[in-house]
Amino acid sequence: MRCGEELLIFDLGTGVRVLGEELCALGGPVRGTIFLSHYHYDHLQGLPFFTPIFNPIHSFTVYGAPRKGQSVKEVLAGQMVHPYFPVTAEQVFKAQLTYRDVESKQVLEVGPARIRTLDMNHPGGSLGYRVECDGRSVVYATDVEHGSAKDPELVEFARDADMLIIDAMYTEDEYRGLKGAAKLGWGHSTWESAVETANAARAKQLVLFHHETTRDDDAMDRFVEEVRKHRPDVIAAVESEILEP
Repeated sequence: MRCGEELLIFDLGTGVRVLGEELCALGGPVRGTIFLSHYHYDHLQGLPFFTPIFNPIHSFTVYGAPRKGQSVKEVLAGQMVHPYFPVTAEQVFKAQLTYRDVESKQVLEVGPARIRTLDMNHPGGSLGYRVECDGRSVVYATDVEHGSAKDPELVEFARDADMLIIDAMYTEDEYRGLKGAAKLGWGHSTWESAVETANAARAKQLVLFHHETTRDDDAMDRFVEEVRKHRPDVIAAVESEILEP
């Protein structure tokens, strides 16, 4: 996300490899702030392949929640050790890195951006982020399961947002086990709950995110067509797509 001169990066999945190459291709030092929702592998797999992190001319501040007594720095270093990875973070991360622990319901300031956090319903915890900048607001709510006491908090967190990017991995039938194995307790939501949350929050744009990996592009098109019967403005997030709230 671009906010004035600030580069805000949310999570470090495989897509961050391409982002890193594009940033380095611009020439000159790269400066950015990374916000981690949680530490499951699909949100960290791109970190060891994020090109700017190997070069001391670049600088990043990394925010993430402490888990089980470990700081964000310790958690990230812990995934790059034997037998999981051949070299350690200390050996190869040469960029200027600042690690900062963050908790739910904090308010952060990064340049002109005001960022709020909220802990959501997900096994092990997952932080949602609301970014407010230049009169616009975007909520990033990945990895959240509906049906808990935290639902009203998320609605208020997303209140009147210009854009709500939210977990909509399943259909209700998939989630309940009417089609395939039930997914209750897996930490993800349905498109039905995404629409309900967006409508309740009066979010202006709904972006479906964290797609079910077994759905190919044609299946995703059919998925979105179905959702648009209930929320015509909805779109599904696409890799490398540029959105303006």
